[in-house]
Amino acid sequence: MFSVGQYWNPKQASLKETLKEGKIEDAKILLYELHSVVHSAKVYEKQQPSYMDEIWEIPMEKVFRIRPSINDVTIAWNIWHITRIEDITSNILMANTNQVLNNEWLERLNIRVKDTGNSMSDEETIYFSNEINLEELRNYRNSVGIRTRKIIENLRKEDLKRKFTKTQLDRVLIEGGIVEHPESIWLLDFWGKKTVAGILLMPITRHQIVHLNDCSKLKSKVDKCNI
Repeated sequence: MFSVGQYWNPKQASLKETLKEGKIEDAKILLYELHSVVHSAKVYEKQQPSYMDEIWEIPMEKVFRIRPSINDVTIAWNIWHITRIEDITSNILMANTNQVLNNEWLERLNIRVKDTGNSMSDEETIYFSNEINLEELRNYRNSVGIRTRKIIENLRKEDLKRKFTKTQLDRVLIEGGIVEHPESIWLLDFWGKKTVAGILLMPITRHQIVHLNDCSKLKSKVDKCNI
């Protein structure tokens, strides 16, 4: 499993301090490094496989759709969850532009769900995980990663302390990124209190590594259960 303690945590701490000091170019170097770990090597045009690539190497049809226990979600759900949150926070909030997800993507993904999945019931999680086209989920994630990389490239020092307008936050709800359910709607308040720098720390970097580690643990559970 990827080492959060030895590699990620020191880098995340450095990023937090660099953003606080407004050192935008130094922050970008750290952001590229951390963001490249949670996305496929294709996103950053690297030769070496990333941590995300290691997750994709798991036999998808066998493992991605399975809940090893009643207390677990699925790998497919985890990847959808972090990708939707990145799409929403990068594009609607940080860049004030259109999301990657649109009707064409929904058709390719073979789903109707637009939100982050926070409020899904167990039954909904299973149904969603069985229905989603996993190869297109991979393509969608790559597209979101490439878009975020470009957004990071265009960041300026003065952007770091910028907060988000009510119009931007309203768009998240209107466009279906979250739903009016207690386990979903709280995200509006959470993101609304952050600055661009805060979003870069969480969810663009930290949130994603947590869920990829969960994917790795889920794979191990499935293996132990011989599912």
